Amino acid sequence: MAAVPALPALPVSLSGRFKGSFAYFTIKDRLPQILTRVIDTLHRHKNEFFEEHGEKGVEAEKRAISFLSKLRNELQTDKPVTPLEDELPDAALWNQYLDYQRNLPNGSGEPSWFQSPWLYVECYMYRRIHAALAQNPPIDNFDVFKEGKAQNFFESQEAIIALCTYFQELLKNIEDLDEKQLQEELFKLLQVSLWGNKCDLSFSAGEDSSQKSSPLQSLENMIPYILVNDMEKVWSLLVNAKKNRTERSNIRVDIILDNAGFELVSDLVLADFLLTSKLADEVYFHGKSIPWYVSDTTKHDFNWTIKQLGSANHMWMSRCGINWEGNLKKGVWVFHDHMFWTLPHDFSSMSEVAPDLYAELQKSNLLLFKGDLNYRKLTGDRKWEYSFPFHQALNKFHPAPLCSLRTLKSDTQVGLKPGQGEQIQASEPEWMVSGKYGIVQFDAGL
Repeated sequence: MAAVPALPALPVSLSGRFKGSFAYFTIKDRLPQILTRVIDTLHRHKNEFFEEHGEKGVEAEKRAISFLSKLRNELQTDKPVTPLEDELPDAALWNQYLDYQRNLPNGSGEPSWFQSPWLYVECYMYRRIHAALAQNPPIDNFDVFKEGKAQNFFESQEAIIALCTYFQELLKNIEDLDEKQLQEELFKLLQVSLWGNKCDLSFSAGEDSSQKSSPLQSLENMIPYILVNDMEKVWSLLVNAKKNRTERSNIRVDIILDNAGFELVSDLVLADFLLTSKLADEVYFHGKSIPWYVSDTTKHDFNWTIKQLGSANHMWMSRCGINWEGNLKKGVWVFHDHMFWTLPHDFSSMSEVAPDLYAELQKSNLLLFKGDLNYRKLTGDRKWEYSFPFHQALNKFHPAPLCSLRTLKSDTQVGLKPGQGEQIQASEPEWMVSGKYGIVQFDAGL
């Protein structure tokens, strides 16, 4: 029997142990800044906690702050990562993952902030922020990132109005569009959703990152910055599904969300277009079950955004919001959150760790993964060669055909043409972390 060729060994994980790397500077500078902002946010809400909960609220705030100050100190002094001590449903999985990190053959023994994989310690920080509040009732439901997400939404008003207006005008004659025109509109809205991903508050350590200008004006000029552009493949998948559908089969698209604010609105517009153009019959949205990575979308953010739009005093914004409420009521839009999205695991272990979620994704015709963190988890956050095939980097994660819409904000990228990455690197050493470049990268699955 012929020997099965062994898979090449996986490259090393991105990590703070590589001095001078983007991971190193993130852990050294950006993560402590984010913790400092969280502590400041709690300080600022002290009176509100007192008004709502009396002394108990203030006591809880003090305990949460001391918990977070301790966390910041552990991070900055590269202390070992400690097991979670809370009773939350995912704690056991986190602690098992810590054991797994401890026992890695090429590991450095005791996992610590700068020595362990960046993806792991960064996720761990956000989980510890969550624990600081969850373990301190009565402020256990306070989202320390909520204000920033709301602010991003309000500061992106002009862009949101421009997008809603464009979309409602498009709907007036969507029935009359021929196939070529439909394809053009899909490509436009995919690009708006792609570049909407620039609005990331964890990337700017919570500084203003709202979308100020009309998102549709500059699309043409941005095309050269899309390093992998598989929009044609997405189109042909959807069109073929539409042609082959029967009475009994629904075409389902899943969007694995990233940031709230303008990006979420761009995703909702894309989802509405898929329904009204009959390229899809139902859209499932996947969000985070706890506050995550500063600006990631939770169920509260999702519902709040649609409500804000519905009650806006701008005609086309409110039309969008009201229609989208309707989509949720009719069940053609569904919001799901699953604990797996806020675990440290990359997606190659989903079938093992969260078989229920994997089975859910297998029901989809197309999975759209938004943003940088999802890309890092798709590809294992490793030092890949730029031209390594995307399909292989997914490391057996193939629940359904999938496409990543991502602007580059971390130094991992696969599936480029030979020499493409090196060529950009020569003139722009920061190309992988500046958010200037993007990808629409498709994998057909098995």
